[in-house]
Amino acid sequence: MNPLIQQLQQRFGRHAAMIQGVAAPLFVVAVLAMMVLPLPPWLLDILFTFNIAIALMVMMVAAYMTKPLDFAAFPVVLLLTTLLRLSLNVASTRVVLLEGHTGTGAAGAVIEAFGHFLIGGNFAVGLIVFAILVVINFVVVTKGAERIAEVSARFALDAMPGKQMAIDADLGAGLIDEKEAKRRRLEVSEEADFFGSMDGASKFVRGDAMAGILILLINIIGGFAIGMAQHGLSASQAANSYILLAIGDALVAQIPGLLISVAAAMVVSRVGKDQDLGKQIGSQMLVSPRAIGITAGVLGLLGMIPGMPNLVFLGVASLLGYAAWVLAKQPQKAQAEATAAAAAAAAAAAPGDGEASWDDLQPVDQLGLELGYRLITLVDKNRQGDLLTRIKGVRRKFAQEVGFLPPPVHVRDNLELKPSGYRINLRGVVVGEGEAFPGMYLAINPGGISTPLIGTPATDPAFGLPATWIDERQKEAAQMAGFTVVDSETVMATHLSHLMQVHAARLLSRTETQNLVEHVSRQFPKLIEEVVPKMVSIAAFQRVLQLLLEEAVHIRDMRTIVETIAEHAPSTTDPAELARRVRVALSPAIVQQIYGPQKELNVIAIDPPLERLLVQALGGANGPALDPGVADMFARNAADVAMKQEETGVPACLLVPDPIRNSIARLVRRAAPRMQVLSHSEIPETHSIRIGPILRGAAS
Repeated sequence: MNPLIQQLQQRFGRHAAMIQGVAAPLFVVAVLAMMVLPLPPWLLDILFTFNIAIALMVMMVAAYMTKPLDFAAFPVVLLLTTLLRLSLNVASTRVVLLEGHTGTGAAGAVIEAFGHFLIGGNFAVGLIVFAILVVINFVVVTKGAERIAEVSARFALDAMPGKQMAIDADLGAGLIDEKEAKRRRLEVSEEADFFGSMDGASKFVRGDAMAGILILLINIIGGFAIGMAQHGLSASQAANSYILLAIGDALVAQIPGLLISVAAAMVVSRVGKDQDLGKQIGSQMLVSPRAIGITAGVLGLLGMIPGMPNLVFLGVASLLGYAAWVLAKQPQKAQAEATAAAAAAAAAAAPGDGEASWDDLQPVDQLGLELGYRLITLVDKNRQGDLLTRIKGVRRKFAQEVGFLPPPVHVRDNLELKPSGYRINLRGVVVGEGEAFPGMYLAINPGGISTPLIGTPATDPAFGLPATWIDERQKEAAQMAGFTVVDSETVMATHLSHLMQVHAARLLSRTETQNLVEHVSRQFPKLIEEVVPKMVSIAAFQRVLQLLLEEAVHIRDMRTIVETIAEHAPSTTDPAELARRVRVALSPAIVQQIYGPQKELNVIAIDPPLERLLVQALGGANGPALDPGVADMFARNAADVAMKQEETGVPACLLVPDPIRNSIARLVRRAAPRMQVLSHSEIPETHSIRIGPILRGAAS
């Protein structure tokens, strides 16, 4: 590109940025100047035309936006347009009162046109039209928009905790990164601020309507007085000049005001964020062929009544009937296409007529996701399906948190499932299943919300919380009530993420372990070379890591793990003993994973008599075995205490002596899977403990 052209573009860009920076202050100064300085009629014509153009532009932007924050500057625009109309009223009033005796064209062609052509030169008609416009603007549009803005502001503030929880849930499930989470949190905060500003900005329009009435009365009374007292006009001459000018002036300001009021109502009454207003109304009003067909039938009956405009009624009824017939055919066509696609897939999967071969033997998927045929659209990028993208995010988040890359998720269809059902398999075994409905949302009750929702009752497949499947129209109301609202892709991705965390030990196969060793060897080549496989075999190393993962201990700190194994491998090669030593080395990270940054740990303790019994039964290889009844009672008591501890918002963590930690962890894992078991040696020196609930035996 020519350097001269580049230089000109850079200078133009700097000037444009400077102009944008001072545009708003200059506009306010110009508006205030119009209230003080006299303006000639030709300039008033330009400014009135500009005012109408601005009002039309604002209404068009409001009609084509998809969410309120797309027009976040609307409260300020509302203030500036109101100031512009009031300043024009002041400027035109000055001209009307000073020059009104010269004729109806004294204040410019725009006011004269509104006074003559729009109301036919009849000031009585003009007064009635103006009164109707004021009623529509002040009583109907502005009052309704003000009430919607007030309620929306209140509900937006009440819904902030629920929306923040939904963002945190997506972040924890790996569906979004920290940057996207910050953007969504900022959007939630800006949305609440926007509706709060709209609640106050609606008062501008209300005050503008009242000001228009007062200005009209002042112009009429002042015009009569000035025309008859100062210029010697008769009552009819004064009325013909001043009243027509006052009404034209009022109408030329009231019509843009009505457009701005309609735009404000459109902004605050928007529900949904995926379509603009025209597409949203069209897609929702034309979705039911039954409603359109009944309307056509009623109009057809009215068209057959003698004396009615039969041609008009029957013509509109015919158009609506044809539209209902076309809409009714669309679902049948879509169902036929889906059936044909399913049949083609089944035919492609059917076995051939040739002899069996080793190629017919397919390996079992390490991690699989099977979908019913209605969920296939979620993985079709041509239909905006982003389930595969969500799954990639889940695997990335799992690798960052847990410490190894899980196997790929093989997604396939299964015609034996329910149309909306899905199934998660681990090495060919079903570990989770559920249902998801594309286009609908799952409103999850985090607890304590009694607001009823219209929809299909369900249960959150990941955590078992009560939930309801709702349509998009109820999404905003559910969020405002405090529900955590997620789409069907998020439901499935969260379920998959939860199951991957639960079964992390089974996901760490020999292949993943070998890949992990190769990855760590690139970072610490000498360390890995000395330990694996010289000191411990790859199988023993895998077992150590699996024992850690079975108790939800993350293996990200691979350097500490390998160094600990290198230190103790010469004395023992037992994976359980090595895992115990690694837990002690990782104790600060384990405690932080359970309690966060707290330094005082609220733990559950065992009643001393019961603890002595457990140590005698489980502490040594030659000790007496634990009675099955005592073991069952202990596990059930542990589950009850863990539930009560979590209800108070404190992690359920049991503190036990070192010799029995592994045995107790295995004992309570089935009854209380969320309970963590720590030994005394796993409490870091930097932390202190506070004994909370006491776990007692059957005798106590």
